[in-house]
Amino acid sequence: MSVLKSWTGGAIVLLALAGGLRAEVTVSQSNDPGAEAESGLVSLLGEERAALGSVSGARMNALVADPAEGSNRADGTGRLTEAWLDAQPVPDQDAQVQCLASAMYHEARGEGVAGQRAVGEVVLNRVDDVAFPKTVCGVVNQRSGRSCQFSYVCDGRSDAPGNMAAYRRAEKLARAMLDGAPRTLTDGATYFHTVSVRPSWSRRFENTTRIGAHLFYRKSVQTASN
Repeated sequence: MSVLKSWTGGAIVLLALAGGLRAEVTVSQSNDPGAEAESGLVSLLGEERAALGSVSGARMNALVADPAEGSNRADGTGRLTEAWLDAQPVPDQDAQVQCLASAMYHEARGEGVAGQRAVGEVVLNRVDDVAFPKTVCGVVNQRSGRSCQFSYVCDGRSDAPGNMAAYRRAEKLARAMLDGAPRTLTDGATYFHTVSVRPSWSRRFENTTRIGAHLFYRKSVQTASN
């Protein structure tokens, strides 16, 4: 379960508790003939409050914390860091996680978290673009004739990771990105290449940024003319 869902659930529980406190006061001071019928609800809310009282302070803080200030996708400052990723559990062996982790690992494992995250953004931006396949694995494994969109997929070498610690970190980063970590590095890029080459297609697109040894591009924005 994502922290956003946990936060939302916690907020609902607290709202119910707040409502319960108000209802308890209202019923105790009311002469309404229906008050007796409501006593069962008051009792139930009292039990709920008692149950909440058994929740640790740390857990309650996690439930009600602002996701923007301390989500499961960041270290509390809005950034994904190596330290934060290393502290996360290894995600389930979900196919989409593995495909995204593999792309980030093979294309940018020497680029640090920012470089790998930037490649991940390209993959996810393509998933959202109607011109590309609609799944992470579809995007990563897309071919055109004998060539591949991501060179490592068809370079004839084994895709088995040589550095499992780095790959585990890529898996955790993939999980965070699939869970909704903000895409703030590449400004909507759907293409990239290393600085050592200059493919002809790069002239047709808008360069958005350079991160590490990669340049990132997106389709030029078309504006309506009068």
